[in-house]
Amino acid sequence: MITNNGLVVPLDDKHLGNTCGNKAKNLRALQSAGYLIPRTWVCGWKVYERYQMNDLSLIEELKEDVAQIIQPGKKYAIRSSANFEDDVNQSFAGQFKTVLDVTTPDGVLQAIWSIWATTSSQPVQEYIQKHFRQGQGLRMAVIIQEMVSPVVSGVAFSKNPMTGMDEILVEAVEGRGDQLVQEGVTPYRWVWKWGHWITKVNHDRIPLSLIEQVVTGTRELSKTFGYDADLEWVYDGEKVYWLQIRQITSIEGISVYSNKMAKEMLPGLVKPLVWSINIPLVNGAWIQVLTELIGKNNLTPDKLAKAFHYRTYFNMGLLGDVFHQLGMPRESLEMMMGIAPEGFQSPKMKPNLKMMRLLPRMLVFMFDKFTFKQRIQRELPLLEKQFETYDREEWDELTDGQIMVDIDQLFGIAQKVAYFNIVGPLLMMTYNGSLKSQLKKINIEFDQVRVVEGLDDLRNYDPAPHIRHLNRTYQKMPVDERKTISAMSYADFLVAPGLDGFREEVREFIQYFGHLSDSGNDFSCVPWREDPDTLFKMILHYEPEPELLEKRISFDDIPLKGLHRWVLRHIYHRARDFRLYRERISFRYTYGYGLFRNYFLELGRRFVSRGWLDEVEDIFYLYLPEVKDTVAGEKMGSKLAALVEQRKLEMENARRVTLPQIIFGEDIPPVDQVGKAMLKGVGTSGGYFEGPAKVVRGLRDFSKINQGDVLIIPFSDVSWTPLFAKAGAVVSESGGMLSHSSIIAREYRIPCVVSVSDIMQVKDGTLLLVNGYNGDVIFLEEIENPTMEASV
Repeated sequence: MITNNGLVVPLDDKHLGNTCGNKAKNLRALQSAGYLIPRTWVCGWKVYERYQMNDLSLIEELKEDVAQIIQPGKKYAIRSSANFEDDVNQSFAGQFKTVLDVTTPDGVLQAIWSIWATTSSQPVQEYIQKHFRQGQGLRMAVIIQEMVSPVVSGVAFSKNPMTGMDEILVEAVEGRGDQLVQEGVTPYRWVWKWGHWITKVNHDRIPLSLIEQVVTGTRELSKTFGYDADLEWVYDGEKVYWLQIRQITSIEGISVYSNKMAKEMLPGLVKPLVWSINIPLVNGAWIQVLTELIGKNNLTPDKLAKAFHYRTYFNMGLLGDVFHQLGMPRESLEMMMGIAPEGFQSPKMKPNLKMMRLLPRMLVFMFDKFTFKQRIQRELPLLEKQFETYDREEWDELTDGQIMVDIDQLFGIAQKVAYFNIVGPLLMMTYNGSLKSQLKKINIEFDQVRVVEGLDDLRNYDPAPHIRHLNRTYQKMPVDERKTISAMSYADFLVAPGLDGFREEVREFIQYFGHLSDSGNDFSCVPWREDPDTLFKMILHYEPEPELLEKRISFDDIPLKGLHRWVLRHIYHRARDFRLYRERISFRYTYGYGLFRNYFLELGRRFVSRGWLDEVEDIFYLYLPEVKDTVAGEKMGSKLAALVEQRKLEMENARRVTLPQIIFGEDIPPVDQVGKAMLKGVGTSGGYFEGPAKVVRGLRDFSKINQGDVLIIPFSDVSWTPLFAKAGAVVSESGGMLSHSSIIAREYRIPCVVSVSDIMQVKDGTLLLVNGYNGDVIFLEEIENPTMEASV
């Protein structure tokens, strides 16, 4: 219906244009997409401009238009829809008035006027000033909406707004939804992930079938609009109406760090110098691979990994963005991080427009890798020879500066081999996967086939068969001779008479495999050649593994003919080739990477001789820029010993720290809290904060809040907003994701935990640690309250 004066128009009226504000635009988008919303009209901001100009004729014209749409017996909700409201940066939550249960035209007119009046109120103007908005830029439209008689009201999030994890969160209450924001009600909560319930509530009047309907709608809406969304909805006993949709912006650029891959690649505590070389070296090679696939990007080695208490964590959020560009589900990273619930299957690959744009680049990548065998055969021998030129034994002719030049050059060579060390195993896995798939079609398991049969060159890169051979040679010696050898040190063995043949074999073995160590990614680890006694004893006391009955079949015994056999043979040989290349590349990379140790130990010896370090290996506790500055004459030498002692102490303390597998955000998470009392709630604004508790029950308590206090509240509304500017964190006894305290805490970027029972019993001044990610409120001092549970 178009009203006489055109001041109030239906939501879908084409003349409304962009004069309706963000809330109305979002509602219009829902309606246009075919989703059920309550019947809605809009009073655009051109009408508001007449109000600002004190146009007295507006009163009668607007009253006449409102009277045309208001029907007897119906209730209406009158809501703000400002141009700044619900945008990607600020929500203006609670700043503008909402009037519910309006039944008359006069009531609607008064509600519109009261919403307009709030635009010049002191709280709104202060809010605008704080968020760097210009007052004259504020424009206010008003939504007039038929109210749905609510049986259940709620909110839903298509992705966890705190962590970015792929799970749908639903919160609901019986009755009206304004309880979720302002009335201190704690909602019921459900979490759905990949077809399974992570958190589920059994409620007589909120059936699970309704929540399943909301979950389905949330998934569809997110897919329709192409972004992760938070939604408001209401259920009238028969249908679900959608009241609002907003883009979730809190997860954009969120850092999610995982140490699962690091446990295999760079486990344990990593010394500073090893970090300085390994992270740029390996991550730089990975970025080269990813750049070939996605083109120009802003990835850097230090963005891909971060050290928490000297432990390596990889930024899975950034890798998830890359996965998404490649059409792979970002959620598959949750499988890689090991946090997906057991038995859950990650969503399938979903081609998207970005992936189609990358298709030419991906085809070039695939062709290059199809011919990668030739590149390995051409380039790897040259790189191996270049490594050998840096395997120095004499150092006297090199200055400190020349050593640093050699290190830089060695880094360049090592990064090229690191690239091969990434691509080679990836191709091996690809061909293995293809072979496995083809074999499965003829009911043969991959493990049943002797894939490396006859691949004798593998022995060149595996020390185990050589140790086994040396031990057999030793075992064949006379008993008295074995006893004599067993009592020798390696140095004695080298000069003992009558052992020439065996001695030469052992010497050649140590020379060839001596660069290996307990960790090929940590050059601070002592390699075998520097500890020949341990290796010598390992050879003498080697216990061969029991021989297993060979049940696998040869490839030639597989019953295939024609084209299928030709295809399978091609894949089979590719899998064999890249198994050999993987071992060769890894072996050579470990050798070249280990050369850094020699160079830095030489610098360490020189620093010790000058009195800058106490021990040669102390150099591993310095970061590369510190070493470079010292060599360049930055007068750091006198500071090095103290710096090393500080790092040693930090690393010793870090050994006692237990860190979570997943870390959200850039801050170091709280540690060493085992055994301390805690309360559990729901994290609704991320971050960590430690500070004294201040309990606020009402206006009379406002004055006791100091900067950096942990604000403890039963709930909050807009009048409590000024307290958030002082608080370091907020803990609320009630509320959910869309409670006022949660929304404002996210805007102020301070941690917030809601739905924390018994929190109002805390005494002022109690030292608390608030984890806004997982909802923990930890007591950092002993308390007497028996209701507080000990953390696990």
